[in-house]
Amino acid sequence: MRVILVDDEKLALDLLEIQLSGMDNIEILGKYTDSIIAKEKILNSDVDVLFLDIHQPGINGLELAEKIIGDKPEVAVVFVTGYDEYAVQAFELNALDYLIKPVNRSRLEKTVKRMEEYITNKKEKTVVKEEKVQVNVFRQLTIQTTHVEDATAIQWRTKKAQELFLYLFHYRDQLVRKSTLVELLWPDYDVDRSYSQLYTTVYHVRKKMKTLFNHFTIKNTTEGYILNVTNVSIDAEQWEKDVEELSALSEQTIHQYIEIANQYKGGYLQEYNYWWAEAERHRLETLWLSIVFQIADWYDEKGEVHEAITWYEKICMQHPEAEEAYFSLMKIYASLAEPLHVHKKYQQLEKVLREELHLEPSEHIVTWYEKWEKLSEP
Repeated sequence: MRVILVDDEKLALDLLEIQLSGMDNIEILGKYTDSIIAKEKILNSDVDVLFLDIHQPGINGLELAEKIIGDKPEVAVVFVTGYDEYAVQAFELNALDYLIKPVNRSRLEKTVKRMEEYITNKKEKTVVKEEKVQVNVFRQLTIQTTHVEDATAIQWRTKKAQELFLYLFHYRDQLVRKSTLVELLWPDYDVDRSYSQLYTTVYHVRKKMKTLFNHFTIKNTTEGYILNVTNVSIDAEQWEKDVEELSALSEQTIHQYIEIANQYKGGYLQEYNYWWAEAERHRLETLWLSIVFQIADWYDEKGEVHEAITWYEKICMQHPEAEEAYFSLMKIYASLAEPLHVHKKYQQLEKVLREELHLEPSEHIVTWYEKWEKLSEP
């Protein structure tokens, strides 16, 4: 097993080298007291395991591990430190082991055994490459591979890991600055703690992404991260493309419009209620409303009132503040001589607007309703 040692304390570094040198199947490729130099050597070495001290000047061990794993995810990490305060974070980073100085031989032998098991499992593990993966972002994130019939939600270890992945996915193939992420996810933490949490969470997200083969990779830069996606089909992107390719609504295309309207399963990431997703959610929802209003209006103009009612009701259910849908229903029910339904729709509209937006119905709707009421009086 090829190992590299990194510790700013030369005495501790020399002692660890002596201990490991006396064990079988260990090849020490190098030892470094400077984490910056160590990083460059590690990235250019065929190393299996890193022994990293956490408290180091420049880049601490947690940050160094996160950066290295970003480029070499197959490398295992063993943290060596004089303190146990970072143990939880280290294991959240999926560290192979966590050693407290001074390290005795029996404890180190257990670590080496873990290293051997890790290397063996890594060699035996076969990775099946998926041709393509389907990612759904309407309502909530689900992923479906070619060998699984139903799409499934990803189970994240923490809500922060979930939001970090979704934020990077939202800005996929673009640089997202680390400062933006810590301000978004840990606004109340001090600088050192927030960045430590960031490195831990990115590491965890990378680990989860390994289960999705090579479709998602996080590239690390000095300023931030870039999430690259490969062979991924996204429901919202495909849906919007299908909308753009629609021909004018007619007898020949009405079923295409209906099919596309039904493919909209809910707002963009609406189950999570992230404020940063609201603009995209509103944009796609507005596009859906345009399609559904066209369908409802088309049926209304054709005199197919029951179909029109179905689609206007669908709008009211998914977008309660859509005044014109209520207004169209009121006019339809008036034409069908169903006054109770007219009153009901107007009252529903009043209630929704007052409770949700603290507004009254638009003047043209109020005017129509009052005029209709007078004409309807016996």
